[in-house]
Amino acid sequence: MRQEQIFEESSGNVFADIGLEDADELFTRGKIGIQVIRLLKKRHLKQGKISEILNISPQEVSHLMNGEFQRFSEGKLLDFLK
Repeated sequence: MRQEQIFEESSGNVFADIGLEDADELFTRGKIGIQVIRLLKKRHLKQGKISEILNISPQEVSHLMNGEFQRFSEGKLLDFLK
């Protein structure tokens, strides 16, 4: 028996779609974080150099590059973007 698929249109913010209270903040951090990663990858920087430039530990660089943006404040991510 074939089951009918049901689709729901997204609001554009996946965090809001799943009902998280801090959805707007998470979405904003995600957008900023992705831009930071794109810029760093475009420059082909090694983890040590990224750590030096952003003034964060190599462990934090790893978290950043793995998209763990919840570990950084919105302000800190904006500082990275600068």
